[in-house]
Amino acid sequence: MKLPFVFAKRFVAGEEFSSSVPAAKQLNQAHHQLTLDLLGENVTSRSQADQNVEAYIDVLKGIKQHKLLSGISIKLTMLGLDIDVEYCADNLFTLMEHARSQNQFVRIDMEGSAYTELTLDLFKRAHAEYGAQHIGTVIQAMLHRSKEDIAELASLGADVRLVKGAYKESRSRAYQQMSDIREAFNAYAEVLINNTSFPRFGTHDDQLIRAIRSYLADYDIPYSRVEFQMLYGLREQGLMDLNQLGYPTRVYVPFGTDWFPYFSRRLAERKENIWFVISTLFKR
Repeated sequence: MKLPFVFAKRFVAGEEFSSSVPAAKQLNQAHHQLTLDLLGENVTSRSQADQNVEAYIDVLKGIKQHKLLSGISIKLTMLGLDIDVEYCADNLFTLMEHARSQNQFVRIDMEGSAYTELTLDLFKRAHAEYGAQHIGTVIQAMLHRSKEDIAELASLGADVRLVKGAYKESRSRAYQQMSDIREAFNAYAEVLINNTSFPRFGTHDDQLIRAIRSYLADYDIPYSRVEFQMLYGLREQGLMDLNQLGYPTRVYVPFGTDWFPYFSRRLAERKENIWFVISTLFKR
């Protein structure tokens, strides 16, 4: 039985692109840029993957139509990564051709660690063709391999969004203690600040935000050199405060009918999110 959308509306802007537009416009008016994300993952049929390519292109067209200040986030498993790598690559390049022709930006999201190597391989191929002005990716600080990945991507001048990581991973693949994840995040943030033109930091963690701000201040680095990103429905005032201090800010805005996996990860991240959901239900 599928849960009704009311459970997810705290974290998901709508089940259709059209229903997410009002929230997107409101966030733009508050001086936040956006990353729109059509939710879904792990398709197993070529017909569905082909439909997803067209759906992503439709989102890019909708962004232009509504004059939104937004890029999009994609998952390669929605483009057929589980079916065939080269088929997925063809779909990615079809999408990127449209993005480049319209001067738009696509970020390849990171999924579970089983996909990290393939995701980065395909990203590097696309980056070589389309450049950092049109394509970026995500690195999860919790993964042990991320130290080498960050160094390589920085050397390429890639557009990187650094996050802690939301997937449950084994001890052999990822740090398990928050103190270790924070230490890694801070180290990678410094690498990105020093070696890339405009690093993006996706976090709601005040400790990490303070550390980045302190590093910028200590080395007299302008606020405009980094971007802070947060998820739709979370820490709204905190992001507004950063924006008013002069930091570029962005909201990750998910939408779509396949919202349950994303919704579940948000609940698992913080117990407080469960209370957000309960309070939403009582406000109906």
